[in-house]
Amino acid sequence: MGSLLDYFIDSSAITIFVLLLLSVYFIATFWVFLDRFYILNSRIVSEAKSLKALYTGQSKSVARNSLIFTYLSRVNTPNKAILEAASSDAIRVSTKGLTWLSIIASTSPFIGLFGTVIGILETFSMLGSQSSASLSVIAPAISEALIATAAGIAVAVFAYTFHLILKRKAYELSSLLSSQSEVILSQVDEEE
Repeated sequence: MGSLLDYFIDSSAITIFVLLLLSVYFIATFWVFLDRFYILNSRIVSEAKSLKALYTGQSKSVARNSLIFTYLSRVNTPNKAILEAASSDAIRVSTKGLTWLSIIASTSPFIGLFGTVIGILETFSMLGSQSSASLSVIAPAISEALIATAAGIAVAVFAYTFHLILKRKAYELSSLLSSQSEVILSQVDEEE
């Protein structure tokens, strides 16, 4: 704990700002992931049950808790346009925050690298004022500067991984909604 405190005391305002920004990114990454993962999972479960009921003939329409239900309840005869609108709206609402994960994944390594460059510049500036510069003086200062890059890469790894997981979940939801739409449209065609 003491070495961490020493690190912050010896760091410049820019380095501290970079690490604080990466900390905010890290928290936002987990917040978005946990929120969207829960929402997407619950919607996938409910849409899978609704689709199963349609496939097995237990129901002639989607379940009341389906994301499509509200749209279908407003029309007399289901059509492709209303089902596509329902599906698009459901996916759009369910995937809020994925753009932020993508932004965080792509910018955090650069923010970390910026912190490292500033740390290295400070190290060389400090060494220029000293009469002798040996590896034993330079190495610890450079390794401390590299902490920002490591933090940026760590944040990017989590953000990118979570982005891909949520993107896959959104695809599953889209597929379930599309399958329900096709079943409903085939029932309408049979009735005509």
